[in-house]
Amino acid sequence: MSKKLIAPSILSADFAKLAEDVQAVEQAGADIIHVDVMDGHFVPNITIGPLVVSSLKKTTKLPFDVHLMIENPEKYIGAFAKAGADWISVHQETGYHLDRTINLIKDHGVKAGIALNPATPLDTITDVLGLLDFVLLMTVNPGFGGQKFIPYCKNKISQLKDIRDKHYPDLLIEIDGGVTTENIGELSQCGTNVFVAGSAIFNSEDYKQTISLMKSKL
Repeated sequence: MSKKLIAPSILSADFAKLAEDVQAVEQAGADIIHVDVMDGHFVPNITIGPLVVSSLKKTTKLPFDVHLMIENPEKYIGAFAKAGADWISVHQETGYHLDRTINLIKDHGVKAGIALNPATPLDTITDVLGLLDFVLLMTVNPGFGGQKFIPYCKNKISQLKDIRDKHYPDLLIEIDGGVTTENIGELSQCGTNVFVAGSAIFNSEDYKQTISLMKSKL
């Protein structure tokens, strides 16, 4: 699996000028816009909803990767799909009916993913891997930007790569949390395809230079 994509997380963007920041990272070479949706229940933070996604979608040609860190995500899948989400991931930890939720995402014509918190084992999603377009491995505890990568998550990435290579060659492995210009090369070698990076990009002085450096290490 050779596809390698950079997905800036707007959680770390300037919310006073979100549209400008989205356009800036598009021009800088980003591949996907990552949108962290938080409800203050599943994680201790509140971010944005479908209306903001719908507005931002008009400002860029890049696909939107909407990560639902919320309780009862199935209630909001239709709204985010209508707002312009191209990818939607829900957390294994919130899903009583993962199979049903995955199929609901797909019924809206959207790529479907399952997200796993750092301490959630891969074997909790074994039975649905064949239904997924991607798996999002959290490499920090979800809820806030700017955290450091959790080292043991490298083993999890490698384990998922082995499973993917043997059984699901089209499955994309996405990671979210603590990705920097310093560690992205090693994380790529572990098997990652999609790299969510928030503060490493939006807190840098030059988005294009940062994204180009990241891509040079993939």
